[in-house]
Amino acid sequence: MSKRVSIILPAKNESASIGKVVSKLREIHSEYEILVVDDGSSDNTADVAEQSGARVVRHRYSMGNGAAIKTGAREASGEVFVFMDADGQHRPEDVSRLLETYEQGYDMVVGNRDSKSQASFGRLAANRVYNRLASWMVGVRIRDLTSGFRVVNAKKFKEFLYLLPNGFSYPTTCTMAFFRAGYSVKYVGITADKRQGKSHIHVAKDGLRFLLIIFKVGTLYSPLKLFTPVSAALFILGMSYYIYTYATVGRFTNMSALLFTTSLMIFLLGLISEQITALMYRRED
Repeated sequence: MSKRVSIILPAKNESASIGKVVSKLREIHSEYEILVVDDGSSDNTADVAEQSGARVVRHRYSMGNGAAIKTGAREASGEVFVFMDADGQHRPEDVSRLLETYEQGYDMVVGNRDSKSQASFGRLAANRVYNRLASWMVGVRIRDLTSGFRVVNAKKFKEFLYLLPNGFSYPTTCTMAFFRAGYSVKYVGITADKRQGKSHIHVAKDGLRFLLIIFKVGTLYSPLKLFTPVSAALFILGMSYYIYTYATVGRFTNMSALLFTTSLMIFLLGLISEQITALMYRRED
């Protein structure tokens, strides 16, 4: 790499794995900055990371995975960022492969996990739904919307820090933001190992939040593309009901009026959201 590279690892209670990950990274990529953001760990994650050769930035309390990513982006000195998980899932050997692809001229390169790398069938099914929805929105096949293993242009990534959430859905926001801005994105196949330690994602607690990601994907990229089909469906339903009631009782019913009004309101809401989204992504060169 002709540019300075910073490898950023958000970590919370990962003392069982962070030492091995940092040591391996240091062994393979000694010329790169390795930055661990300790997100308010209650164990000795930060100490283990420092002893292994990483630079450590600490959160005084847990602020979330996305918040750790943003802290890392602000503190890192590289022109290129490599984001990895600290739980041992992502292989340090794959960093070179992603960087080689990045050097071909892409703005972001994402590690695309194979089906064997998913933690459970539920996760696999959910990710496929996210990928298909996002692909439909942007018109390009998105292979792994939620992968946390990626290489990005530091300057372009920082443009969207204000959009990134503090929770686990930062990869979704980051991906859609890059597509919306017209930046080039490439996917490279990887195999993720089984994580060490306990996952911080809880199915019962985070299930609704991940469901909302589906709607967030649409509103992040092009709200009108999401609102228009809903509006059209309600309009067709209202027209169908109007034809039925006119043919049977000879009048225009309140239900038809409600469906037509709702259809119009949803379309207008999508139109306004589209304008707001355009303003959010506007950049000053």
